[in-house]
Amino acid sequence: MHPERRTPVSRRAVVGLAAWSGLAAAGALLSGCAPEPGSEGGRVSTAPEPAPEPAPEPSPSAEAAEAPEPAMLLLASLAQSDAVAIIDPSAPDAEAVRRVTVGAAPWGVGVGAGIGAGSGVDAGGRIGYAATAEGLAVIDLAEATRRALVAYQHPANRIEWGEYRPGGLGLAVAPDGSRVYVATTSGDGAYALEVYDTAAGRFVGSAPVGARPFDVVVAPDGSWAATIDHDSFTVTVVDAATLAPTTRTVAPFGTEGGLASWEKPHYAAVDADGRILLPYQGRVVVALDARTGATSTITSTANSHAHGTALAGDLLLTVGTGAFGNADGAPNLSLLDVSGAPSAAAERVVPMDAPHETVAVWRDAEGADFAAVAGGNTRNEGWEGITLVALDSLATRRLAVAGYPQAIVAYARS
Repeated sequence: MHPERRTPVSRRAVVGLAAWSGLAAAGALLSGCAPEPGSEGGRVSTAPEPAPEPAPEPSPSAEAAEAPEPAMLLLASLAQSDAVAIIDPSAPDAEAVRRVTVGAAPWGVGVGAGIGAGSGVDAGGRIGYAATAEGLAVIDLAEATRRALVAYQHPANRIEWGEYRPGGLGLAVAPDGSRVYVATTSGDGAYALEVYDTAAGRFVGSAPVGARPFDVVVAPDGSWAATIDHDSFTVTVVDAATLAPTTRTVAPFGTEGGLASWEKPHYAAVDADGRILLPYQGRVVVALDARTGATSTITSTANSHAHGTALAGDLLLTVGTGAFGNADGAPNLSLLDVSGAPSAAAERVVPMDAPHETVAVWRDAEGADFAAVAGGNTRNEGWEGITLVALDSLATRRLAVAGYPQAIVAYARS
């Protein structure tokens, strides 16, 4: 990835209505009761009692409000360990993190629904996936347990930790949960996108892709998956039906410098129209049409070497790791409006006190959105935790997570 290499170390409510009972006829005729003093021998009147008043309709204010949605959870790869973390930022810090052992040096993570026997979890359950150096880990998120470790079709020739280790790299789950796409390298210079069938519980195919695919993204309709090929300045789009790959070179600053260049792609987000959004250097975002290869650009002013990115509506969140190549700014988080609508605040930039790596959009129980930024920077210049940034106020808070959280995704509680 970079000209300087370091030896890395080992990472929802039932609305309750207020119950209204009909008014009982408390003065209804009582038989067999002792006469009141002074009554006529205990005889009772046969005159009809007045009909009871009908029960009033409950007023809207008497109806209980719908209970709020529970806060989302986060899944992060602990890249310098053999575990992932299930993180609940709404919990007290001491209870916010659960670790699950998954396999050596996990990289990409994703979440889908348990839709078949291959998941090892009942249908409808939330399943986590982690691309480790050893294989694809399948995780029961409710039980915080690894259910399977599935060997890749192109297994690693050695087990190591760090940015340059072989094994699984980027990962993405198809929108319907039927497939998991994992970018892999065996360590011999070849790279592939492997396809895991969640119902069958096995890998069913692969396609060759470009060099060091940091990230994998999927079309909103599931018709293609794409790898973000860091070292080859490319995006490889793989047809979901045929697994035929199409390679697109995306290099807004050229390819000069080759492997030593800093102006290479790292991660991407996909918008509702299926455009792949690729940030470069905090200076430009390239929007790539995956099918035609057509591109357009959006200017950024973050001026920071761009890594992880995610969409929050029309806001593209991008992690800037600092001054590298033609970017000379400090670590930050960019919130860039990519809708194309004129705005006086098209981009807001939040300074970060250390380089981070990836970002996910986390929502709390009150419906407020936050950027959850993973601190495990691939160059070992980050920190052991995540930083939460409120998307409205831009207020930040830190949550310690041991193991160097590198890739992070958010998911709704099942």
